[in-house]
Amino acid sequence: MPDTRPPAILLLGPTAAGKTDLAIALHERLGVELISVDSAMVYRGMDIGSAKPSPEELARAPHRLIDIRDPAEPYSAADFREDALGEMRRITAAGRVPLLVGGTMMYAKRLLEGVANLPASDPAVRAELEALARRRGIAALHDELRGIDPASAARIHPNDPQRLMRALEVHRISGQTLSELWQAQRTETFPWQVVSIGLTPFDRRVLHGRIAERFDAMLAAGLVEEVAALRARRDLHLGLPSMKSVGYRQVWEYLDDEEDLAGLRERTVIATRQLAKRQLTWMRSWPELRWVDALGPDPLGQVLKLVRESGC
Repeated sequence: MPDTRPPAILLLGPTAAGKTDLAIALHERLGVELISVDSAMVYRGMDIGSAKPSPEELARAPHRLIDIRDPAEPYSAADFREDALGEMRRITAAGRVPLLVGGTMMYAKRLLEGVANLPASDPAVRAELEALARRRGIAALHDELRGIDPASAARIHPNDPQRLMRALEVHRISGQTLSELWQAQRTETFPWQVVSIGLTPFDRRVLHGRIAERFDAMLAAGLVEEVAALRARRDLHLGLPSMKSVGYRQVWEYLDDEEDLAGLRERTVIATRQLAKRQLTWMRSWPELRWVDALGPDPLGQVLKLVRESGC
């Protein structure tokens, strides 16, 4: 039986892979409508460190779900799913194809698979877990999770404190593990037929070089000043999801500790490489992901061929 669901495109990739340029090119070639899948770009005033498209780029190719929250407001994968589905419905109703582009893999996964009925975050429990992490290290959180929920521990990277704390928080609040709650979730067919494309330089050394070059460009563009302005606000702190973003957290700590700029650069480049490694790990487990080498002779042509073959 033919699949009658409307088409959609998902363009994933690690940080600094070149996703924005490719998405803009696809918008101009195909008329697809862009939806950002990025947990930092949702926040207003976080432009340089999130590598947000410039005003000129946004004028050429508007991105939905950019600048929709204040940094003091938490924004979850469940929030993203609700917002993204609404935008996808509006794009499809207008006779266009939605193109979701970004590197926040949890957002993309929750969009396609749904959101389990998880308990709301408890500030007291979260504070207790953060204190434990400071006292005993992130490895202790992973060890505790492995003891109560081996499946989630195998899925969550040992250096991903936010997801580790959320998994432990869910268990402490509800008495159930993340795995149990997800198993109870009813599987639904996603309303769109999605072609998933993964863009990355196949040479990891090139990706590492791009990460370093991009951070240098961010520093030159005024990243430290951008974070200093955010830090001056009394309602922002490092416990917020916005300020935990890679780059923002490191610069905030740099302003606190008054370390030298070389130390900031080294810490942030390392943290960004670790983020890219986690993103690529997610991508390798992504069902039916079509890989495109960002260093290939014609990445745009390859993506256009994949899109045509999918019927979009």
